[in-house]
Amino acid sequence: MIEIQNLTKRYGKHTVVDELSFRCEPGEVLGFLGPNGAGKSTTMKMVTGFVAPDKGRVSVCGHDVQTDGLAARKRLGYLPEGAPCYAEMSPGTFLSFIADIRGLSGSNRRSKLDEVIERLHLAPVINQTIDTLSKGFRRRVGLAQAILHDPEVLILDEPTDGLDPNQKHEVRELIRSMSADKLIVISTHILEEVEAVCSRAIIIANGKILADDTPHELAMRSRYFNAVRLNIGDKTNLDEVRSSLDALDSVKSIETDRHQGILTAIAHRDREATYAWRQVTDLVAAKGWSIDGIQLESGRLDEVFREITQAAKS
Repeated sequence: MIEIQNLTKRYGKHTVVDELSFRCEPGEVLGFLGPNGAGKSTTMKMVTGFVAPDKGRVSVCGHDVQTDGLAARKRLGYLPEGAPCYAEMSPGTFLSFIADIRGLSGSNRRSKLDEVIERLHLAPVINQTIDTLSKGFRRRVGLAQAILHDPEVLILDEPTDGLDPNQKHEVRELIRSMSADKLIVISTHILEEVEAVCSRAIIIANGKILADDTPHELAMRSRYFNAVRLNIGDKTNLDEVRSSLDALDSVKSIETDRHQGILTAIAHRDREATYAWRQVTDLVAAKGWSIDGIQLESGRLDEVFREITQAAKS
């Protein structure tokens, strides 16, 4: 659905996007990740036709964004960074305006408007002017206009920015519900977002792709993958537990948080996946220690993200 080839954008002598190439297909929710200034938003603007590349091409559903831009944009829904809307309009007027632009008419127009208003819970503010709305409601209005025409491809730049935890959950559920037959690209620096909804993640820095994999495969690169985390109920046992864990052949090292009473046993990567978990839980049972909680870690995407992007700086 989207194919990007050698995409490049420069501002003066500064290269923001540097020979970027990738493709993605229907049914994918792609997390497009990178630190601030990595080139995420600029790439999204070139994909949607708002910014022209200096080099390379973008194809959306088989339509070249530069030479066949109208056909490409008909198939796109775009939530830009900051969700700009006409501040003097109400959400109802603004969405009606977008419906006109998108060529919606008759009963289909009414049903689409009703659907997005309901899905994004806009009814309580539908007649207020947009400039009086909270940041969260403005974000929801922006998302509503992006999905109004039921596009095949959705480009969402920081879709949950400014939303409270309940609203974030609702938007993520909405993304999941739409993902079966669409391609959804989420540009974000919020790793929680990627783990929650994305089936694939691309990490960029300095306009270049540094990693392209599933969130799970990326998390497996973390030293915390298959680590065992113990919340010690009786902190007076902390040193005894640490010493016993350190003696296990499945454990590479131990991290200690004395304030919270937490020990994290880092597993050797060359052992069978659950070997450390079995050894640690068997030891806890045999010793009869007071343990408030024990957890097998699946890896930490934030750690992998930091390692990958910081390595690009050196």
